[in-house]
Amino acid sequence: MWLFLIVLIVLLHSCNDRAEVTSENVPENGYTNAKLDSILKSETEKKYDIYPEIKYSKHHIENWRHFVEILRERNISIEDPKAKKILTTLNRKELRFFGKGDSIIIPDSIIEDPRAYSVFPQFYWAGRDIPKIIFVTNKYQAYACYEYGKLVRFAAANTGKERTPSFPGRYALVWKIRNHRSSLDSNWVMPFTWNFHAEAGSAFHQFVMPGRPVSHSCIRQFLDDAEWLFYWGEGIKKDSLGKPIPLSGTPVIILDIFDFSRPKYGPWLDLTSNKEVELELPDNPMEVEEALIPWCQIPDESKGSIRNKERYIYAEDTLRARGIIRPHVKLIASVNFNKLRRAKAEQEAKKRAELEKKLKEEQQVPEVINPEE
Repeated sequence: MWLFLIVLIVLLHSCNDRAEVTSENVPENGYTNAKLDSILKSETEKKYDIYPEIKYSKHHIENWRHFVEILRERNISIEDPKAKKILTTLNRKELRFFGKGDSIIIPDSIIEDPRAYSVFPQFYWAGRDIPKIIFVTNKYQAYACYEYGKLVRFAAANTGKERTPSFPGRYALVWKIRNHRSSLDSNWVMPFTWNFHAEAGSAFHQFVMPGRPVSHSCIRQFLDDAEWLFYWGEGIKKDSLGKPIPLSGTPVIILDIFDFSRPKYGPWLDLTSNKEVELELPDNPMEVEEALIPWCQIPDESKGSIRNKERYIYAEDTLRARGIIRPHVKLIASVNFNKLRRAKAEQEAKKRAELEKKLKEEQQVPEVINPEE
């Protein structure tokens, strides 16, 4: 028994950032492999659970001065960039959206590392052999990045609104652009874009963060989180013939759906501490079903190259049957605003040309001479 304990301790203390945990060399001493795995899992999770409990309090802001006073009572300064990062992450929105009549949560202490406030586990046992993986929660408007099971980033997100949601399921990073202008609307400039569904155009990127699902299916982030993810993630790989391999980039799994029956805010504002919620992650992440995307939300320009076309055509029916799309909700079809603007500009140019032609013809009509003069 003592030999077993010594070997177990050595194994746990030798775990590096890859979390290479194994029970192969541990003498059984009557323990089954399942029991050994359970012990190793429990001890490894304890090893990475290094943050103390942080209590949250919910407040109703009367005005900006009231907000600053609440912070001052807790020795928190809004001028401190570390505190600002934690406050915006906890509330899932930029400070400019902390408005009159708003409800927010404030921690009783500031820890610089946002992982201390994560709703995801600090260690993901099922991911201990996966180099990189990303989980997104619509429900709690956040995402987590793992390396060999270790949580390396926790960040706020604002996902898709109800009529253009970020559908649950498995995706993977595809391509990235440092400053991307949307192919559907060139007015949308999206820094640090990481596409994770080429045909639907879904992507991680920096954009306005008002603190609620508001996007056209994309995952919005704060600028520093978007920049970090841009350099951390890995895109699609190609086979020996140079052909892209589907779902070969860093895996992305959207876990759940947002409760759109809530008129305001979300369940992250109901939390009372950083230990209250720890989301359950899939035991077999690479077996999670590939996300179902309704056909209407695929841009016309991409429909010709879509894989498994039938899945997209019947996706909406399946999603409604599963309760992911509420019965009364009508999805917004993908609209190419660039194309609409071009068509409008062409129509206006045509009208101007016709008017100019008519005016020119009127000016060229010869003067009629009165024979009686």
